[in-house]
Amino acid sequence: MNRNFYFIGIAFFGMISGIFNQLALIFTLLYVQLLAGPLLFGSLSLTLMFASLMVSTATVILGGIPAAIYERITGASESSDASLWIWLAGTALLALPAAGNFLKIGL
Repeated sequence: MNRNFYFIGIAFFGMISGIFNQLALIFTLLYVQLLAGPLLFGSLSLTLMFASLMVSTATVILGGIPAAIYERITGASESSDASLWIWLAGTALLALPAAGNFLKIGL
């Protein structure tokens, strides 16, 4: 399979987690308002978008940790199909709490 499809899937699950994971989004929003509120002109909508982007990025990074450990154990110098599957599965597992809201609300 083409590697781009793996990356599209990983980005999709990150996006779902960032937009629809309410618990992580509220937790992140509280900290973003304190730390980056003046940088975002005090706008709640900009702050919410930035918090959503932070949750999406964290999902992709945390989902990639098992793949990085797998690559380190096997001694691979490049990402293989197996490590990309592990990354995709890790990101999908992290997006599970948001999947219910995604299916209920829709995109």
